[in-house]
Parts: sequence; structure tokens; C-alpha cells
Amino acid sequence: MPPELDDRQRLAVGAAALGLSLDDATLDRLLAYRDLLLRWNQVYNLTAVRDPAQMITQHLLDSLAAVGPLRRHCAAQTPRALRVLDVGSGGGLPGVVLALTCPELTVVCVDTVAKKAMFLRQVAAELKLPNLQSRHARVESLQEPGFDVVTSRAFASLADFVALTRERLAPGGVWMAMKGPGAEAERAALPPDCEVTAIEPLDVPGLGAQRCLAWMRPAAA
Repeated sequence: MPPELDDRQRLAVGAAALGLSLDDATLDRLLAYRDLLLRWNQVYNLTAVRDPAQMITQHLLDSLAAVGPLRRHCAAQTPRALRVLDVGSGGGLPGVVLALTCPELTVVCVDTVAKKAMFLRQVAAELKLPNLQSRHARVESLQEPGFDVVTSRAFASLADFVALTRERLAPGGVWMAMKGPGAEAERAALPPDCEVTAIEPLDVPGLGAQRCLAWMRPAAA
């Protein structure tokens, strides 16, 4: 990506490379979220990435790479998927990005660390995101109606992710795990009652690292 671009231009160009056409308001809110992450990170350890430009690539664009596939999945559902659970959300990745770009979805972020859940509540308030909710809880003890999509980003192995969140899936729900290069190896450790429907490669602009989405669902009886 050309170094002479400012942050807004880099984000817009990167999003376009992912097939996303984001309006000015969405670009501004994504950068406002990045700025909140930077500010809170000075006090709380929300992310190891501290450079503002690197956050655009490693956090915003990396999470935006899941938006197109998620939209396609939701559009194919009858009724359409409306509730998404982001497990081990941390600083809100990908949950905040999904809520910002897909206002038709209700996105619930859950994390066991209180300060991270508090940060996400502040993000929802400051960015006026009524579709973004934060929970301070262990996902296995979460008391919520089922979710149409359960997602995570670098949360756990596929087998652990499935085991911890199986009870959170609504009937017909799916898992969408954002993974690095180890997804195929982890696939072998999945239980027989979990079906991998696709491992979808992602090309994140400027990242230079392998990314994919592992789509899974409970196997038919």
C-alpha cells in the first residue's frame, strides 16, 4: 500500500481491495474506534499492536476481511442470520468491526476480562452502536438465546472453540473462526459431530500473512 496515503485513504483502499465499498461515515467510525483503542491501550493492555498505522492493517483490515463472507452467508439464510457472538473479543476484534459495517446484525462480544468488556461498552456508547453489546463472562456460562453465527479471532484451537461454544449456537447456526495458517492441521482434532463446510482463504491487504475463515456446523444426526 503506498506510504503517502493518509490513514483514511489507506483504510478506504484496503477495504476496496476486500470488495467493500464503505461510506465516509463508516470510515470515520472505524478510525474513531481505532483511536479509542489507542487511547485506552495506554492504560489497559487491550492489544500488543500500538502503532496507529499498523492497527489499520493488523486490526481493522484483518477484521474487515470477514465482512464480505459473513454478509454472503447471512444473505443465503432463511430467515437471515441476525445474531452474532464474538468469543474472546478482547478489544472488540472482529465484533466492533462487524457491528460497524453490518448494522442489520446484533453483535454480542464476550470476554472474561472486565476491563475489556468495559471498553466495549464505552465503544458502543461513543460510536452510537445500538447493535453492539458487551458481556463480561465465560462463554460457557453465558445465559443468552442462541446465536446464528459464533465467531472468534485467534481465540483458541478449533476443537476448543467448538467445545466451549456449542451450547451458544441457535438451531441451524454456524461457527466462523478467523484463523492463521494452522487451520488445516487443527481440523483433524475436531470431534466427529462437527462438520467443516469450508476453509475460506482471506487476502488481507498489506498484512503479508496467511489468513482464513473456518466455517463449521454441527454434523447432521
